[in-house]
Amino acid sequence: MCVCVCVCVHPGKVRWQDFDQDLYVGATVVRPGQDPYARNKFNQVESDKLRMDRAVPDTRHDHCRHKQWKSDLPASSVVITFHNEARSALLRTVVSVLKKSPPHLVKEIILVDDYSDNPEDGALLGKIEKVRVLRNDRREGLMRSRVRGADAATAPVLTFLDSHCECNDHWLEPLLERVAEDKTRVVSPIIDVINMDNFQYVGASADLKGGFDWNLVFKWDYMTQEQRRARQGNPIAPIKTPMIAGGLFVMDKEYFEQLGKYDMMMDVWGGENLEISFRVWQCGGSLEIIPCSRVGHVFRKQHPYTFPGGSGTVFASIQSRLEMKKRLNCKPFKWYLENVYPELRVPDHQDIAFGALQQGGNCLDTLGHFADGVVGVYECHNAGGNQEWALTKDKSVKHMDLCLTVVDRTAGSLIKLQGCRENDSRQKWEQIESNSKLRHVGSNLCLDSRSARMGGLTVEVCSPSLTQQWKFTLNLQS
Repeated sequence: MCVCVCVCVHPGKVRWQDFDQDLYVGATVVRPGQDPYARNKFNQVESDKLRMDRAVPDTRHDHCRHKQWKSDLPASSVVITFHNEARSALLRTVVSVLKKSPPHLVKEIILVDDYSDNPEDGALLGKIEKVRVLRNDRREGLMRSRVRGADAATAPVLTFLDSHCECNDHWLEPLLERVAEDKTRVVSPIIDVINMDNFQYVGASADLKGGFDWNLVFKWDYMTQEQRRARQGNPIAPIKTPMIAGGLFVMDKEYFEQLGKYDMMMDVWGGENLEISFRVWQCGGSLEIIPCSRVGHVFRKQHPYTFPGGSGTVFASIQSRLEMKKRLNCKPFKWYLENVYPELRVPDHQDIAFGALQQGGNCLDTLGHFADGVVGVYECHNAGGNQEWALTKDKSVKHMDLCLTVVDRTAGSLIKLQGCRENDSRQKWEQIESNSKLRHVGSNLCLDSRSARMGGLTVEVCSPSLTQQWKFTLNLQS
């Protein structure tokens, strides 16, 4: 007996397989002699070469590949906002959602065009099945654009994606399953890195959680040893996370509205991930990273868009959010620090400067050494740990209870880690030259990395050398 399957497409729409990629992408290709990075801050030439349905490596843990997901999950509206996105990247995002998701779980893809220069960037994609396009009549920024998309959504669950993503196999089911079990959960996939230069998949570590530093910049944190031990029996268990990256997450639509959506006074881009993460945790919800969900994302080193009026003018009153916090009976930030992110070290009242001590792309690092060990530099990972330091008011450079110590007060002498002692002149340091150098008080020599590869950091005669330039993540005095 022959069984016929009918694939219904709305009149005027086409299946993604029938969309003319060459015509759509070809209209905006980089011309000979043009900079392929100029418009998007990633290599548009390489992006444009890729097919919209290119194969990507399955980066999931083996356990995920044999897991059966529930079939009666709620459908989702996928909201994707963009401003002047490369057409090839935007198209791959849309196609990957349709190709990699069970059809009954994606009710619609809502593209919110935040006043891109060319309206057809989004309008032409509106021909694809399930795709709806909303265009702002002026620049609104990420938060207001996402809220507009969420307000238009007709499914019970919202999925937010950036406009330069590629979804992996069975990415959606594990996210929807967790939200269906508890509507106050906000869940995020593991975000695989797509190289901005050649668009190859780099992957991502599966033992990271989201965090932030005291400049209020998102960073990835390694799970604590206790957290890793607890997961040994189930490496694909959800990961409780203090913070989500913000570009890719799923949450119940009713809960999103109840929680206050986004702060509509926030402009352009940035900081919304911290704000919504704090709000979820403090107001009764939880955040999780779901290891069986993997989505690739192009990470850029620069913003490809402008901040109208300048980035320093995007501050606004938070009075309405404070009133909402009171109305929802949310817990104080102190509760968040003590119960959600206790491993985040709060700067002490004795600290002058705090965080990583950076020199270019490298940071001062204990290299895993303890008392009487040398220190060196290592690529900055922004995860604290061996790279977390404090300069105190009593002029100590501390890592936990160990201090940078000058054993021999002569140029070329190695720096050692030794237990901090209150009045030890060998451990006294001060910032000089607009906080760009660390000078040892007792010898007037400066912390120097020139010999780092040959044995460790040293003190040397102070000079303009780049090996003596150091910058703390956070300076608490000017």
